[in-house]
Amino acid sequence: MSEQFEQLERPVVKELDDILGKPFHVLNDGFIRVIDYMGNDSSIVQAARVSYGRGTKKRHQDRGLIRYLMRHDHTTPFEMCEIKLHVRVPMDAWRQWIRHRTANVNEYSTRYSVAIDATQTTEPQAWRLQGTINVQGSEGVLDKEKGKELTRKERELHDLSRRIYNERIELGVAREQARKDLPLCTYTEAYWKIDLHNLLRFLRLRMDEHAQYEIRSYAKIIGEEIVSRWVPLTWEAFTDYRLKGQYLSFHDKEIIKALIAGDKEKAVQLAEQFGFIKYKEGKLTMNIERLELEDKLKELGLNAPWHE
Repeated sequence: MSEQFEQLERPVVKELDDILGKPFHVLNDGFIRVIDYMGNDSSIVQAARVSYGRGTKKRHQDRGLIRYLMRHDHTTPFEMCEIKLHVRVPMDAWRQWIRHRTANVNEYSTRYSVAIDATQTTEPQAWRLQGTINVQGSEGVLDKEKGKELTRKERELHDLSRRIYNERIELGVAREQARKDLPLCTYTEAYWKIDLHNLLRFLRLRMDEHAQYEIRSYAKIIGEEIVSRWVPLTWEAFTDYRLKGQYLSFHDKEIIKALIAGDKEKAVQLAEQFGFIKYKEGKLTMNIERLELEDKLKELGLNAPWHE
């Protein structure tokens, strides 16, 4: 061949190499460890430019390109980076985790091995109350004294279920059947390999304040302790545009434009026109989109005129 290719070196990130295999502890007995990774910020830049070199030589130019890609949803360059994690997570949180069907997974099998003897426990002050607005979530916490009784009963239930499981195993019952009454708080372990684009989608959903606390605890560590070390330029852009940015619909923008212009009456009329505002017996009816807009207005330092 007449073409000449330069010798390539595998991209390495010292900050990530320093924590390879080291566990980040989560909840009472969970953890996350980095097992392996491929690529770094420069790999994203290189893929975007379809070049054989190291991309641009100036960091600020790489940063600008990565921010452009993030800003305009050009996602394929981020797929050039991959990471493999070893996680220990309660089964109920794992159910939510595994719904992200964009990763390669190999989970600890309780058909072949004895179930992990560890359960997620709840402190007396940490029993959350059912949400009333977002029925999928929680709002506030139960009184600590009442929580003490729930925590005591939780411990009894965990101990009982484990004793029954162990009894079945000792009697020779098949592991695949002996496990059936273990609680969902039992920990499982898995290797989870995912590309950066899909990892960021996972983090955007699971780091959100409305995500369940348990899985949010894992997502927070993955983002702030691992991704931030691995691809700092990408993490900066992701934080700016996704985690701390705001999505505004056309309706949102029209109402905000009216408010900025000082026309509160028009803003209310638009909200009614868009279906954000409806009344029943003289009171505002529930409308999730309106409540979300009110949160955005509050963050922007604006008041919702329909409450004035």
